[in-house]
Amino acid sequence: MKKSDSKKYINEIKKIKTHIDGFDEISRGGIPEHRSTLIAGSSGSGKTIFSIQFLVNGINYEKENAVFITFEENPDSICQNMLSFNWDIKKLIDEKKFILINASSLYDIDTVGDYNLSGLVTRIEQAIKSIDAKRIVIDSLGSLLFQFNNDRIIRREVFMLADRLKEFGVTVLMTAERTKEYGDVSRYGIEEFVTDNVIILRNTLEEEKRRRTIEILKYRGAFHQKGEYPYTILPGKGVIGTALCSIDLNQAVSNERISSGSENIDKMCKGGLLKGSIVLISGATGTGKTLLVTEFMKGGAKAGEKSILFAFEESKDQILRNAMGWNIDYEKMQKDGLLKIIALYPETMNLEEHLIEIKREIEEFQPSRIAIDSLSALERICTSKSIKEFVIGLTAYIKQKQISTMITATAPTIIGASTITTAHISTITDTIILLRYLEYFGTVKRGMTILKMRGSDHDKSIREFTIDENGMNLMGPFRNVHGILTGFPRERSNPECESL
Repeated sequence: MKKSDSKKYINEIKKIKTHIDGFDEISRGGIPEHRSTLIAGSSGSGKTIFSIQFLVNGINYEKENAVFITFEENPDSICQNMLSFNWDIKKLIDEKKFILINASSLYDIDTVGDYNLSGLVTRIEQAIKSIDAKRIVIDSLGSLLFQFNNDRIIRREVFMLADRLKEFGVTVLMTAERTKEYGDVSRYGIEEFVTDNVIILRNTLEEEKRRRTIEILKYRGAFHQKGEYPYTILPGKGVIGTALCSIDLNQAVSNERISSGSENIDKMCKGGLLKGSIVLISGATGTGKTLLVTEFMKGGAKAGEKSILFAFEESKDQILRNAMGWNIDYEKMQKDGLLKIIALYPETMNLEEHLIEIKREIEEFQPSRIAIDSLSALERICTSKSIKEFVIGLTAYIKQKQISTMITATAPTIIGASTITTAHISTITDTIILLRYLEYFGTVKRGMTILKMRGSDHDKSIREFTIDENGMNLMGPFRNVHGILTGFPRERSNPECESL
């Protein structure tokens, strides 16, 4: 096939937008038009929610009327449940935009001889013509196919149903139950072969934590992103996906400098932090990570910039008290409209919901700076894969917004060591500041160094610092000593090596 012929064929597979956050990016445009798509998933994966969201969004955004056929739930229950997502099905029915067919009783199927679906198809056809519907959902195939007594009849009837609906010029979603998250695509093992497309919704249990993902298994004649992508289901919104595939590397950068809030750190950075950069502060508990965040917020207020602090370890009252202990008045900054504090325990939401909430707060408050203290706390509610996806999604969003950001990560040991969080975020941050405890000949001291700073020269020494009511007091570099970052410093046997 010639390249031009291939391109022509691809363009003929038109997709219609679902307007489901993240999914249109994963699917590269939505659901293939005038085709049948199987939505397969285990109990609780969100098949019905996804399907109704597809229909309601079609009405609201594309002016495409819809028909929903249910074989499981009572129509009144469906309408009541969907109100939690702000989808008023009854109102849409009254407006002649939505038809809900209750096909749960056997009389909806023609039962003369072997079961067949001719009676159901006729009823669907009438509904489509009565409101000129363009989108159809059948929920679910499993409950429908249970009426038939052998696989041959099941295959025949599903083929017939899909073909007849194509003749009506509609786009069809059919849901199907799965018994295992990573097993057969559908209960009967037939549904996926007679539909044009297959989308799998998973609700897996990993390390005692639930994680929802969506995967497009096949799109006949149409391109799509491969693999699993995380999603969540939120009241008032429905299904929201995280389309990591839409992240690119074309973010703008700035050479403008901003203050970290600490004159000494600004000097070590040769004039301050680069605007729009992401700074990672890594250190053991008590080394001063939150103090650096507090000074960063202070620097923003001094410059008249709005800032948001996302705190996952301390309450708002604790944060206010600690800041005042360093003579930084967070309360006044809040009253002046320059600071917003969001204090939440990680366990209040799953990781995808935290990411959505962070984005929502940023869109609403429009800050120039944000701080996240501490990212490591989120490890309690997720797996290694989940935290990696969260970090990528968060940092990409921040970069696109060009927001100056400070993120703290707690080392698991007193002398400092890498964590799952720091391993994922260290390569995509612009600046890394390490804070360490060190045993120095019978005394515990604190040390700080700037490990890297993209786009700028910086002080590469390891400096001692202390913390008092005035905040962080940076002192001179350690001399004639090595092994500081490991926590076990030793005097150099040959001081002359210092210059090497």
